[in-house]
Amino acid sequence: MSELVLETRALVKRFDEGPQVLEILHGIDMQVARGEFVAIVGSSGSGKTTLLHLLGGLDTPTSGEVRICGEDFSQCNEVKRGWLRNRHIGFVYQFHHLLPEFTALENVCMPLLLRDGSIAEAEQAATALLQRVGLGERLQHKPSELSGGERQRVALARALVTKPAVVLADEPTGNLDNETSQYTQDLLQELNRELGIGFVIVTHDTALANRASRILRMDRGRLVDA
Repeated sequence: MSELVLETRALVKRFDEGPQVLEILHGIDMQVARGEFVAIVGSSGSGKTTLLHLLGGLDTPTSGEVRICGEDFSQCNEVKRGWLRNRHIGFVYQFHHLLPEFTALENVCMPLLLRDGSIAEAEQAATALLQRVGLGERLQHKPSELSGGERQRVALARALVTKPAVVLADEPTGNLDNETSQYTQDLLQELNRELGIGFVIVTHDTALANRASRILRMDRGRLVDA
């Protein structure tokens, strides 16, 4: 197998609900190689979003490991997790989560500025990515001045600007109309091929899932090949 960028080992997540214990994930083992395009599908409540949060270090597992580029991500303190996230992981959500007071360019610069990088270098990298996703004429527009599809493309550029090992996407086309969804699907696939960055996408969108190199299905907290 090619170089692994993301791996889980016996991953379990449970919550205490009063006297009951609710186990959401039951010993998940998965591997994602550099440049793979993986779709995770399954019914609502099957554990997809919980898994994605653990993969991205936004939550910690009850037991088991999440490894990002060979490092055990799950047991790090919050400072180290933040450092690893910023260097190795990009995030795209159904709702863009752009900062409304900042322009498209400033939003995409933000992950690089959090590394204490130079403003000039951050703007150069952000401009190049915004041009690549077709927003070269929208650099100084704020989110309120952009369409839903344009906002999602800004969010995608922001996820990619740090040159992460893997991008985690939660329903990235779920809030878009059919035409914009099709464009976004094309763009995701093109960027995956061009940049060699792995994508792990949770989706209910059958058309998007069918573009993946591998489809995994969540079924009541377990991960199986689709």
